[in-house]
Amino acid sequence: MSRSIRLWLGINGAFITRRWEEPENWMRLTRECGYRVHSFCADVLDPFFSGDKEYQIETARAAREAAEKYGVFINDIYTGVATHRFHGLSHSDPRVRQRMKEWIIECADIANAMGVDAIGGHWDAFSVEVLSDPARHEEALRRQYSIFRDLSESLARKGIRALYQEQMYIPSESPWTLAEAERFLVEVNRERKGIPVYLTLDVGHCAGMHYGLSGADLDYTEWLRRFGTAAEVIHLQQTTPDASAHWPFTPEYNAKGHIEIPKVLDAIVESLRTRDEQPWAQWLPLPENIYLICEIIPGSTRREDVILDELKRNAEYLRQWIPEEGLEIRA
Repeated sequence: MSRSIRLWLGINGAFITRRWEEPENWMRLTRECGYRVHSFCADVLDPFFSGDKEYQIETARAAREAAEKYGVFINDIYTGVATHRFHGLSHSDPRVRQRMKEWIIECADIANAMGVDAIGGHWDAFSVEVLSDPARHEEALRRQYSIFRDLSESLARKGIRALYQEQMYIPSESPWTLAEAERFLVEVNRERKGIPVYLTLDVGHCAGMHYGLSGADLDYTEWLRRFGTAAEVIHLQQTTPDASAHWPFTPEYNAKGHIEIPKVLDAIVESLRTRDEQPWAQWLPLPENIYLICEIIPGSTRREDVILDELKRNAEYLRQWIPEEGLEIRA
């Protein structure tokens, strides 16, 4: 049986953070830089830190209007740096876990006002104390799976269609290995009663050699072959094998980095071809669309004119493979 998925090129809004505050500019710059798909970065409008509820909803609606004006589709709301800084959903204390769950539930209100039906990111880090004790580590993993099943129900009631958990590359941020990612997908989706919980894959998140990983766990094409169709979002960045540099795909960075777009696309096709062989496939719907989101995160000293020029050249380079109308793949 032949199946197909459409791939779309987009940009993550991390480049906006701490630079532009007006929704009109968020979407105007997205379009002017060559993107029709925008993954909204929660650091730009955070449910805990950005004003009060009234401001958040007003601003989300303004972003929706600006997106419509410039012909931009906001595919999801994605966590920025903020939630990566905490022991959250797996914390040993239930009060901490509950507070991070509240972040996600309140983010759903912003998503609704923005016309967005998916939320993704990472809301957790296992502590050194937990990681050093196998029993506590296992307990934390099971807590994490249970919380995601609960969130799948809570977000369904909020009108959200899908939830994403990002693959990372250090043991404190699970899942960080191929085996952990497979277990996460099975444990969460096999017993969930709400919306599907997908992975987000990042081609630069295969730097686990610093904590002793080797072989397939360090191969971005292997991650894409196994889990490409367990993701509705795949983050693109140019980087070296031992880092997550978040560089654009421009000549100067392509000369340093190792990510090759033809290999990315071939691996996604292989994931589609072999999907039925994966243990999680029976519980996770096949995506209709996969968004290849460029996660370009400029340093604080990077000038705005330089950032925008790099984003434009990044889009021009990637359009060689992914046209504005999307790329249909079959297997």
